[in-house]
Amino acid sequence: MAVRALVLTGFGINCDAETQVAFSRAGATAERAHLNDLIDAPDRLRDYHILAIPGGFSFGDDVASGKILANRLRYKLGAALKQFVADGKLAIGICNGFQVMVKMGLLPAIGGLFRQEVTLTHNESGRFEDRWVYLQPNPQSPCVWTRNLRTFELPVRHGEGRFLAQDDTLLRALQDGGHVALRYCTRAGLPAKGAYPANPNASVDDIAGICDASGRIFGLMPHPEAYTERAHHPRATREPLPAEGAGLQLFRNAVEYARDAFN
Repeated sequence: MAVRALVLTGFGINCDAETQVAFSRAGATAERAHLNDLIDAPDRLRDYHILAIPGGFSFGDDVASGKILANRLRYKLGAALKQFVADGKLAIGICNGFQVMVKMGLLPAIGGLFRQEVTLTHNESGRFEDRWVYLQPNPQSPCVWTRNLRTFELPVRHGEGRFLAQDDTLLRALQDGGHVALRYCTRAGLPAKGAYPANPNASVDDIAGICDASGRIFGLMPHPEAYTERAHHPRATREPLPAEGAGLQLFRNAVEYARDAFN
């Protein structure tokens, strides 16, 4: 069965081409669709197994990063997205896409869809962070996307990546329920403990990515589509790195899951 992935584009999204390529390299049939085209024909979502909201600066990050796109998706495509999730399909939000997901309430969805429970706000450093970071997957998380991964590197590039929960009760629910899928860590795989620059934005509990209870809906601030092959890494000519970038495994995990689930 051909796994079909839909990559959203338009209005300042600028990582759609790389995301499409990543899905293609992972074995999916990947297509890009403009937000307006999807709003005009929301039933198109039924034809796909995976939805991606890529990184970029949607609507110029006006109001707050991802907020306007979040509202457009929630109020124009809410019913179609609910059905998409109910059908057992997968979705990923990367950087700006992660900001969109949490601000529309697609993640973490502890209290139900379309209720905002967490946010991504300004980096504590007060500046745009463009650097490579180390990440530690949570082995207790049901996240489909992070399976078979150990400590790995990805680049971050964001000004509003600081993850915060609405209160301590919600944070504990995220931790206890396995919703925390990725954490920032040191090169040795040890907890960053909030220390800069290992944790580049001062996210609470070093959180770099979360998933819903099913593990199928996933959002993260680092960019997996930006490290799918060795040449993408800044130390590619100085270190014996693998031919494949670690980011490709996230996409492959999703494609393999969808192939098994919908075969």
